[in-house]
Amino acid sequence: MLYWLTALSDGGDLFNLFRYITFRAGGAFMTALLFGFLFGRPLINVLRRRQGKGQPIRSDGPEGHISKAGTPTMGGLLIVGALLTSTLLWARLDNPYVWLVLFVTMAFGAIGFADDYAKVSKQTVAGVPGKVRLLLGFLIAGVAGYWATMYHPVELQNQLAFPVFKDALLNLGILFIPFAMFVIVGAANAVNLTDGLDGLAIMPVMIAAGTLGIIAYAVGRVDFTEYLDVHYVPGTGEILIFTAGLFGGGLGFLWYNAPPAAVFMGDTGSLALGGALGAIAVATKHEIVLGIVGGLFVLEALSVIIQVLYFKRTGKRVFLMAPIHHHYEKKGWAEPQIVIRFWIISLILALIGLATLKVR
Repeated sequence: MLYWLTALSDGGDLFNLFRYITFRAGGAFMTALLFGFLFGRPLINVLRRRQGKGQPIRSDGPEGHISKAGTPTMGGLLIVGALLTSTLLWARLDNPYVWLVLFVTMAFGAIGFADDYAKVSKQTVAGVPGKVRLLLGFLIAGVAGYWATMYHPVELQNQLAFPVFKDALLNLGILFIPFAMFVIVGAANAVNLTDGLDGLAIMPVMIAAGTLGIIAYAVGRVDFTEYLDVHYVPGTGEILIFTAGLFGGGLGFLWYNAPPAAVFMGDTGSLALGGALGAIAVATKHEIVLGIVGGLFVLEALSVIIQVLYFKRTGKRVFLMAPIHHHYEKKGWAEPQIVIRFWIISLILALIGLATLKVR
């Protein structure tokens, strides 16, 4: 919205700053951060009053989680609110990729909100049926995949780009939209599975979003793409403003979610943020790189898949408990120890993902 102040600029005044994506990204970060600090405590107080007993705790989960009973959930509303406010204020609202990512974020956030509401209102760990959530998620992702295809350059439409290999493209044809659906829904649910310890999901999400924001800015500038030998996707640079808002909102949330958490993100936050990461990857043609940058989420999801399939086949378990962060809890690791080590893994994977921009 503030971008339109550039119409008042003569090219050498304060208003000219609003032309620069990096300046507006900084503004989005500060706006989201302040939003989190200003509205975090009032939101938590409202959620605590409305939810009463808070998020239901699984009886078969790690013993240490019993002490978390009564903690309110739906804290993702704080992140999503900060993200929406900062993006609408600082991004160019005539950019289709901004609306694409916002659409996916809000839609998946609505699914998560419905799931969280069902859990706290009925005081059960079973919310919206999984099949319903998946169906709605795939419908949203299908719209997003088609949307992205319509705005991608003609030479990149329906193409799968490969990192490291120069000019390597695979034409998926009509299969690109199902592929995009898998990426977005997979990312949303992988983040959802990771959200099991205080602060565990939000920092890796912020790291991944920051990395994807840098990639979006790079592939949206023709000079950068020529230097880096990556595919040029005009318009994606504005996504940096969205990711800056996500980073700021995430920090504001982490202030209250750091152990011991005053509020849980809930599916409201995890599905919204995971869907956002998937949508950014599809928009920027970096779906495979998302698998590297978000490798921690991939690991968490794979641990659940392996556990379920192996148990059905043999009646035995590979992990003491899945997702894998619970496995380490069962082994006696302290919660902060798991969280910080997983953060470190996320940072390493993010750096590897960034390196794919230059390694050709």
